This record gives sequence, C-alpha cells and structure tokens, in this order.
Amino acid sequence: MFAYFIAEGRGAGDRVLLDLAQTLMARGMRLCGAVQDNIENDPSRRCHMDLQLLGSDRIVRISQDRGRHATGCRLDSHGLAEAVFLVESALEHGRPDLLIVNKFGKQECEGAGFRQAIGQALAAEIPVLTGCAPGHRAGLLAFSDGLATQVPPTPQALLDWCLATCANKAPLAEREA
Repeated sequence: MFAYFIAEGRGAGDRVLLDLAQTLMARGMRLCGAVQDNIENDPSRRCHMDLQLLGSDRIVRISQDRGRHATGCRLDSHGLAEAVFLVESALEHGRPDLLIVNKFGKQECEGAGFRQAIGQALAAEIPVLTGCAPGHRAGLLAFSDGLATQVPPTPQALLDWCLATCANKAPLAEREA
C-alpha cells in the first residue's frame, strides 16, 4: 500500500504526478495530498515551486526567491509546514482513496515534511504514492522498513498501481448513488 517511483530529469516526476492526479480525480477517486507545479517565469531565474493540495483548490508556494545569483536550498519551510498541516487535517477529517505526496525528499528523510502524513495514511490503511529521487531512496526504504514498492515511472504503470491498489474502493459517483 506504499509505492514510490523514481523519474529521471528535473521536474519529470512532478509532471507525471500532476497528470496522474487529474486522471484519477476524473475517474471519481477521492485524493488527498500534494502535487508540485513548477512555475517558470523568467529563464534566468529558478522556477517557483507550488504545491497543489489535492481535494481542495488550495495552492501553497514552497519556494523562496533568494535572488538571481543565490545558490543552495530555496525551500520555504513555512510554506511546506502549512501544506503539511493542511494535508494532515484533510486526512483526519476525511477518508480519501489515496494519498499522493509530491516526493519523499530530504525533509522526509530527516523526519520532517510529509513523513508524518504518510505514516498517518498508512496506519489508516490508505494507500500512498510518492516520487523519490535516487539519493533519497535509502531513506524511504528505511522509513518503510523495506515495504515500499517501486513502480516504473510511466503514467500507465502508476495508473495501474493506483487502480489495482484502490480496486476495492468504488468510484465516488457509485458511492453517492
């Protein structure tokens, strides 16, 4: 019930998850979590990183503009904390079919970020799908005690995993009928 994928190329995993989430919601699945949308606004600067919170219309910026020549981390920890709080609250007050987290990254490897939300979902038997960079795979596997499943990073493989994992959950339209 916990799967991850490793996509090659900057932002490739973000695009795959964004498209996947839209496909799943169009099929009537109730999603919770966050997918990242990278907003390019100036070719000479790094993109803005926004998290679209699934199951709502909220968007939270998680990047700081540190200037044209800045190097290093530009994660806005306050923005990330806000997104995590909103996702954890949604998990407490709803029963989604699936939790999607944009990535299991440095923050999660260090015990922060969406790590608690992932654990909360797994404890409630809600399937979880996340992206992961190769450098964070060991941290993800340690967190999951080796129980996470790696899925090929193709849209079809990810869709197939989601549909198979959530097969016992009827689409929203059928649940409301």
